[in-house]
Amino acid sequence: MEIIAAIDIIDGQCVRLIQGNYQKKTIYKKNPLDMAIFIEQSGLSRLHLVDLDGAKQRKIINWKILNQIARYTNLTIDFGGGIYTEEDIKIVFDNGADIATIGSMAVTNSCSFNNIIHIYGANKILLGVDVKNNKIATDGWTKLHNISLFKFLEEKVKQGINKIFCTDISKDGLLSGPSFLLYKTIIKQFPNIKVIASGGIESITNIHKLHDLGCHGVIIGKAIYENKILISDLKTLSEKYYVS
Repeated sequence: MEIIAAIDIIDGQCVRLIQGNYQKKTIYKKNPLDMAIFIEQSGLSRLHLVDLDGAKQRKIINWKILNQIARYTNLTIDFGGGIYTEEDIKIVFDNGADIATIGSMAVTNSCSFNNIIHIYGANKILLGVDVKNNKIATDGWTKLHNISLFKFLEEKVKQGINKIFCTDISKDGLLSGPSFLLYKTIIKQFPNIKVIASGGIESITNIHKLHDLGCHGVIIGKAIYENKILISDLKTLSEKYYVS
């Protein structure tokens, strides 16, 4: 299992939202680079970096922060938020991301998404599946689509996707535990998809349970900032559950 720390950015600052609501944000460390260095020095190697400004404005805004973190750390970075075109993908990789996280484009422009998979390969693209009330959300979680989650995943598997991260927005930022049933159902129906859980993780026990369900990874944000989970404990788990 991959243990992945998250940094979400609004106005150049580290923030966490509640249920994807931009009006309900908490600002933590003002400098995302400082947070990234702390994550690396604490022994973790993977970062999920999200440009929430970009997600809402449908264009990459915080590429300079990505560039700084890539330059001054050795973290493996997956970057998402505001990726809607092939030029956006180029910006992401040119500024040091190892993986591009794509959510909205995969929903609203399947043809372009398929072309990007063809150009870069599935290993360089991480599909983000954001779910709210059993509907897929896009544009920084501000728009809901009447699309079946499982039909959507079936289509993306045919396009070559074999790894996703999935967020139940209703759980995100609440520190009330993740959607175990959702992940269990996805893993059962799509055993060849590597599922990374995101949203609501608030304890080491949660992570153990997600591992036992068969999740390939877990993204942890607010629990780190709020000291609900010690990052030193995450390092120990990362060593225990390491997957290549």
